[in-house]
Amino acid sequence: MRNSLKLEEVLMFVFGVLAFNQLDFAWWWFLVLILLPDVGMLGYLINLKIGAFTYNVFHHKGVAIGVYLLGVYFQNEMLQLIGIILFTHASMDRVFGYGMKFTDGFKHTHLGKL
Repeated sequence: MRNSLKLEEVLMFVFGVLAFNQLDFAWWWFLVLILLPDVGMLGYLINLKIGAFTYNVFHHKGVAIGVYLLGVYFQNEMLQLIGIILFTHASMDRVFGYGMKFTDGFKHTHLGKL
């Protein structure tokens, strides 16, 4: 089952790359921005609860899809880019076992313990 879930996340990552390819941005933007959603980890500098919340906001695929759809609705490629980066980054993280965080510690995720 674990390999099946990882394969699913790899395919979603590929989907994100293909979606990025439809935008009018140079490829180097993808490489520069793909790790940016990890800024959500800065909440852990305050405490575990805030850290889990901020991390999860930046790694929630529903939020990513919502931001992307707002970009489509308003015909705003920047919002579309943000949504694609959030979505693709979340998929990449989940391939490596980093899931949504619980409030009792960074290593306790919905995918299990790191």
